[in-house]
Amino acid sequence: MKEKRTTARQHTLLSWQTTLAIALVVASALLYFIHYLVFRDYHHIFIYLVGDIAFVPIEVLFVTLILHRLLETREKRNKMKKLNMVIGAFFSEVGNSLIASFSSRDPEAGELRNTLLVGSDEVWRSGSFREMRAFLDSHEYSAKLGPKELKELKELLEMKRGFLLALLENPNLLEHDAFTDLLWSVFHLAEELSYRRSFARVSDSDLQHLRGDIVRAYTKLMKEWIFYLRHLREDYPFLFSLALRTNPLNPEAQAELP
Repeated sequence: MKEKRTTARQHTLLSWQTTLAIALVVASALLYFIHYLVFRDYHHIFIYLVGDIAFVPIEVLFVTLILHRLLETREKRNKMKKLNMVIGAFFSEVGNSLIASFSSRDPEAGELRNTLLVGSDEVWRSGSFREMRAFLDSHEYSAKLGPKELKELKELLEMKRGFLLALLENPNLLEHDAFTDLLWSVFHLAEELSYRRSFARVSDSDLQHLRGDIVRAYTKLMKEWIFYLRHLREDYPFLFSLALRTNPLNPEAQAELP
């Protein structure tokens, strides 16, 4: 039934477009004919007709390559704003907690805090996002979570499993490859942890395997977090202020203003 309805709609749309095209051609021919009846000058008609036809390729070029590109860019920007709402929900529900957990067990987290832990937005205003991204790309991530931390991480991800699945089912996220990769890495980590009943006697090789999955998610988290903060600073300064005050890299962060 749905396929029949879709086919019927397509035929209706095609029929409407065909009718409109014929009507416009007939109207143009009629206007040219009236022009000839009034002025009796077919030479003048053909001069302007050829001139108009000659301009058509330039008009097509202008519409397809310039206006279409502008509209496409605007549509992509609007779509990214909507996607950033989803990304914001992810960091509020899961991402910030994961960053706090991973960074607390990162031996090199001091470098991250010195670079990204700021009490005001002065550093962000200086246009240092590019430097921050370069630092995050070169940083050697590590998160040495033990049995206790792995158990807590497993409980957190199990509690948020439904939320993560809902995000993966969102078709709009296909437009954002980097964030989709982040979701898959977090979901894979959740899957790995869910198959471990206990971490009391985890082997060294298995522990290293889990830490590799954690580092993968940790790396992608930090990079996407920086892009998300840049979006907040540009479009939602009030949310950016809250993000700075609740920085997950700061173990003493608090939303209350001093």
